[in-house]
Formats: sequence, structure tokens, C-alpha cells
Amino acid sequence: MARLELRNVVKSYGIYEAVRGIDLEIEDKEFVVFVGPSGCGKSTTLRMIAGLEHITGGDIIIGDQVVNRLGPGKRDIAMVFQNYALYPHMSVRENIAFCLEQQRLPKSEIETRILDAARTLHIEELLDRRPGQLSGGQRQRVAMGRAIVRNPKVFLFDEPLSNLDAKLRVQMRTEIKRLHQVLPTTTVYVTHDQIEAMTMADRVVVMNGGLIEQCGPPQRLYHHPATRFVAGFIGSPAMNFLEARLVDVAGQLVVRLEDGTDLPVPSERAALYASRTGRPVTFGIRPEAVSAAQQRSGYAALTARIDLVEPLGPSTMIYFDVGTTTLCASIDPEAGARAGEDIVLSVNMNQMHLFDAETGVSLTPLP
Repeated sequence: MARLELRNVVKSYGIYEAVRGIDLEIEDKEFVVFVGPSGCGKSTTLRMIAGLEHITGGDIIIGDQVVNRLGPGKRDIAMVFQNYALYPHMSVRENIAFCLEQQRLPKSEIETRILDAARTLHIEELLDRRPGQLSGGQRQRVAMGRAIVRNPKVFLFDEPLSNLDAKLRVQMRTEIKRLHQVLPTTTVYVTHDQIEAMTMADRVVVMNGGLIEQCGPPQRLYHHPATRFVAGFIGSPAMNFLEARLVDVAGQLVVRLEDGTDLPVPSERAALYASRTGRPVTFGIRPEAVSAAQQRSGYAALTARIDLVEPLGPSTMIYFDVGTTTLCASIDPEAGARAGEDIVLSVNMNQMHLFDAETGVSLTPLP
């Protein structure tokens, strides 16, 4: 187990910069998830940590050692890949043992490590099978077992659940989180799925265009996004965005939407945005902050015509237009929403977000 640090790490392919000078400190035993869209640089960063990609600039430090010039085998890391990378002609036992045999460990120690890993992952009965006889989830457990037996300083996971069906992904998320509690090894996990990031990570690193947009605990990124990009990427369904303007109406600061609707800003928050009065902003509100409940202090009324209804059991998603923009709200199923009908919605303005219309940077100071 070890601390991991990236110092001004750059990766270029010719004139294209895939990673553009990132700095990050990952503490010993911490579980950090890199998340972002395809091409944002998250997998490239992971591969540089593993030694599978040469870095163009900067330093990667594992423990107290700069590992820039060390090959993958000398970095004391273990990696779990998306495609499992199991040898099809070997049994599960042989797959797990392979890296240990390469280290020329005593057979008794190899067998002990295999059995310990198998018990941890609940795959004892699979040890004599071959990969072709296993389900996708079982193969992924074997791949994790092969990593566990090495007792590495750092675990690296490269989108390990993307080949599994939805139900199995949920199960394996739980398994990996439980595994980290049992074996609290420094872990870097890469995914494009923000739900995986939110449910598994101690800290989430949101990447965009080769840069780190924001890094922090999942709930902080959800409630206090630093940019419009982070706000739109973290959370499911995604945050609603509307181009708007801050306007003073008889001493009351309001958010004026493109269709002319005014949403009063709560008095305790008005001071934060007073300097932006008269200027365009991007208004953001999460679907769960828009309801069919009665008006309360800090809430604003919004009348809409429902275009589409999606019943989800514990909640119902409705879609409606404000001006030229389609928005989504999560309402109580008992509200009886129907497509084509008008509805008066309550917008919780205490949970609104405002972003600079040009830069996308949040106008709310971060905690």
C-alpha cells in the first residue's frame, strides 16, 4: 500500500495533448475514481500510472519513488482490465497463480494466496474451471483474484464492469466496494459511468479535455459543482440547464427564463449574485429539485405543459418545454401527471445553480 502522486503529468501524441498537465495526490488506502466522457484522458492517465504509456512530461510517484522510467512489472501495481485478460487454456487456479509463479514464490505460499483470494471473492468452487465455463461476473472475480494475490501497492481498474449487464454491474459494484473495505489498498478506478463513480469512490476526479475539472467527495461534486460541465455530468437524470438573465424586479432579484418566466431568488442567496444583475447566466436545476408539491418558502412556481411521462415506480419523470429547451422533473407518482396536461411545478430555488454564461464556471463560492 502506498501514496500516489501525479505532478504536472502530460501525455502528447504528436501535436495532440491527451493529458494536459494534471496534478493529483491520492492518499494511502484511498479509493479514487476517474470519470468523464470518451476522449477526456482518464484511461490514458491510468495507463501512464501503470507504465503502459510513457509520459511526455511531469512525474508519477508511488510511495516515495518516482516511477517514470520503471516498467509495469517493477511498479508494484496490479491492474484489472475491461476484457478480463484471462488465459483461456488455463484453469482459474492457474490463471491466478501465473504471476506468482513468475516471481518464483514457493508453491505452498502460492496455494495459500490463491485460497485466501478465492475465499475473499467467493470463487472457491471455480478454481478448477476454465474461463470459457464461467459467466462474465465470475470471470471478473477471477481477474480481481489475480490482482489481489500480488499484494500490490496500488490497484488499477480500467472500466472493469462495462462488459456486464445492468444487474450484474450493480452486484459487482458492491463486491468491489466490499473488497476495498476488506483489503484497503490504494485504488484508482476508471469509468465513464457516473453512477459507479458516485457509489464507489472516496473521491471522484472529473476529467474533461485532458484536464481535471473538479476533484472531491461524491456528495460535494453533486451539491457544489465547480463548472457547468461537472454539474451536467454528475447526477442521473442530468441537471437541467436554461439560458437566463438576472433581473431586479422591484427590489427582488429574479432569474428570468427565456420564455419570460421569473423565478425569485431566495433573499439569503440574492447577495451572492447581486453583482451579476442584468447579465446573462446559465440557470441549472436538478430534476429532483422540481416537484408537483405545494409552494413553500424558497420555492418558485413554474407552469408547464407535459410532453412525456415516464413512470419509474418510486418516482415519475415528466418532460416539458420552457421556451425552446426541454426540461425534466422528478415528481411523486401520486401526482397523476398525464401527457398533454398543464401542471404547476414547484422549483426549489435553494437548490438552484448559476453558471457564467461564457465560461461555465459556477457563480456560487465553493465550500
